Amino acid sequence: MMGPAHSLSGAAAWLGLGAAVAVAGHPMPWPVVVVGTLLCAGAALAPDLDQKSATISRAFGPLSHALCGVIDKLSTVVYNSTRSRGERRRSGGHRTLTHTWPWALFIGAGFSTAAATWDRWGVLVILFIHVVLAVEGLLWRMARVSSDVLVWLLGAACAWILAGVLEEPGNGADWLFSGAGQEYLWLGVPIALGALVHNIGDALTISGCPILWPIPIAGKRWYPLGTPRFMRFRAGARVENAVLMPAFMVVGGAGSLVALGLIGA
Repeated sequence: MMGPAHSLSGAAAWLGLGAAVAVAGHPMPWPVVVVGTLLCAGAALAPDLDQKSATISRAFGPLSHALCGVIDKLSTVVYNSTRSRGERRRSGGHRTLTHTWPWALFIGAGFSTAAATWDRWGVLVILFIHVVLAVEGLLWRMARVSSDVLVWLLGAACAWILAGVLEEPGNGADWLFSGAGQEYLWLGVPIALGALVHNIGDALTISGCPILWPIPIAGKRWYPLGTPRFMRFRAGARVENAVLMPAFMVVGGAGSLVALGLIGA
């Protein structure tokens, strides 16, 4: 899928989760719903760090473009060194390492650790990165024609405001983990979820996605999981824009109403 659909699916996933936990009797405070939605929408772009032409490559100018090049090379090395005998050698790393469940858990745990270790400053950096990515994904056309600096300023302002809101008692810093120093560990959850949702979205396309690496399937470690062939589509095709994106909007909208308590859970 393309960047806008990935980000929208990430937002819908967190709002759907918010509705589910509200029904289960452990509702999220509204700041957790908002922050988690932005984090998940931004993180749903992150697996494409292995591709220089992806939306994420332009999010932070030369820095993100260079990082995409490094991740591409790293992914290529990991793929070629772990591939099964029947899998051909590759010169590019797109849809390999960063499109797997271990990577999703790794980045989720990494950001959780950063938030718990550096407290407010860690939270600010995490929010800044993912708000910028969310803007790039959800407001793709507007972000493309605007100045990168304006998008960064918007991300910084939102990060500062949201971090301050989370700090207020009862606003959700300790929504999931309440131990001393563990208040912001939950920030890694929407980030990992966003990465997983990205991979599931790519599994719907023609190429599939090796989500379960390194578990061997049919003799392949990088087996491209996906729906039956007749149900797959090309990234950016009409089914993505006319069917999936409206469906994500409906799911996200309904989920938000339940998660925020605007309709009965």
